[in-house]
Amino acid sequence: MSTPVPSNQPPTPATSSDVIVPPSFEEQLHKFWTNYSRPIYIVCVIVFAAIVAKGGYDMYLNSRENQIGADYAAASTSEKLKTFAAAHSGHQLAGVAKLRLADEAYLAGNYSQAALDYQASVDVLKTGPFASRARLGSAMAKLQAGQTAEGESQLKQLANDDKQLKVVRAEAAYQLASQAAAAGRSDEALKSLDQVMMVDQGGTWAQRAMMLRSTLPAPTAINLPAKP
Repeated sequence: MSTPVPSNQPPTPATSSDVIVPPSFEEQLHKFWTNYSRPIYIVCVIVFAAIVAKGGYDMYLNSRENQIGADYAAASTSEKLKTFAAAHSGHQLAGVAKLRLADEAYLAGNYSQAALDYQASVDVLKTGPFASRARLGSAMAKLQAGQTAEGESQLKQLANDDKQLKVVRAEAAYQLASQAAAAGRSDEALKSLDQVMMVDQGGTWAQRAMMLRSTLPAPTAINLPAKP
């Protein structure tokens, strides 16, 4: 009679050929590089090309800005300023060129052209001291050209805009006062002069406001109804 084999017999020891040895780091790295070296090369080439392209574009922009600056510096006559502004339309220096042309037209008494050039300067410059001066010039040119309502409206906007430079607001308010005084609107002129004093206390326009005030009649008295 044969002897049964015990069910709890220990497993047969594994031989050296059955043991699974994990690959070393060097082997893993080699396998990764074999599988992905081409995509990595492609990505590196793309990144390098982007860096070179950006550097080249920045160099182009710097060179272009330097050339525009040189062209502006060489625009020493009205015709050259016009040519420069047309060639570099939309550039900040083109806005400055338009401002210079507007000043020339204003001094020459060509107020309609001055108003157009001042507005063209504002359209390019948008904000800043030069844009504020162009807005003020536009208003004054329109007044001189007979566009009184539009010019005074622009002056009021400037005088009431606390984002503008104080000197610009003060001059706008003074010009409003001067316009009102010339038209015989003394009470309106006095209100604008008060605004000048508040905005530019002790400044040049405040001093001029005091001189203009001395030429105006006293404010109109308000007669209250008598008590019954």
